[in-house]
Amino acid sequence: MWDKPQALLLCANFLYALAAVLLLYAVLFVVLHLPIFPLKAVSVEGELTHVTREQLKLIVGRHLRGNFFTLDLVQARVAFQKLPWVRNVSVRRRWPDRLEVTVEEHRELARWGDIALVNSYGELFHAASDSELPVFYGPGDGVREVAEKYAEFSALLKPAGMRVSQLALSPRRAWQLGTESGMVIELGREQMAGRLQKFAGVYGKTIGALGVHVAYADLRYPNGFAVRRPAKLPATKSKGVNGAA
Repeated sequence: MWDKPQALLLCANFLYALAAVLLLYAVLFVVLHLPIFPLKAVSVEGELTHVTREQLKLIVGRHLRGNFFTLDLVQARVAFQKLPWVRNVSVRRRWPDRLEVTVEEHRELARWGDIALVNSYGELFHAASDSELPVFYGPGDGVREVAEKYAEFSALLKPAGMRVSQLALSPRRAWQLGTESGMVIELGREQMAGRLQKFAGVYGKTIGALGVHVAYADLRYPNGFAVRRPAKLPATKSKGVNGAA
């Protein structure tokens, strides 16, 4: 090789080019890490109801490290998304010294038993809420399905003036719902929407017109439904002072 000038020239040129690249990288690394590109502002956008300004300031103070170029956007996004009510976050740089953060909050739809909340996308999340919400029950893989059926069943019951307060999906995929008036409605596993629509259509002219409270309705019959009124407690006499009735 040493007696081949052309090969030596190519090798030398390669080494010079490699040295130039390494030098340029070192210079850029030093320049970018100098305190001459500070991050001066963080703007947060989004319809925020539950995420507070104090929580956002805490994330900025604890987790945003580096200047405009060295800040890790992935880590910043993860930090914001750890807030309980945050569903999604996008983070981007805005030249010359600003970070733009767009936050999407969870919109609570219901409670999943007593362990979590369900958002409007049929996703579970963990947060505290004092809102009056319907309660869902079901297998772990049925959250989205229950949320979708809740919207469908609520629309079907609306003409009858009833609102869903509970909705349960059994492991055998049978449906049961409860209304705000305390009625439990069995829908079964087949033709749930059709059964509920028929029930809501005749409710006002039959049971609703009688003005009686119904505790239970079973819609799993092919040509009708069965209802049950609450059991009445036996009347008891109350005694006054010294045994006077």
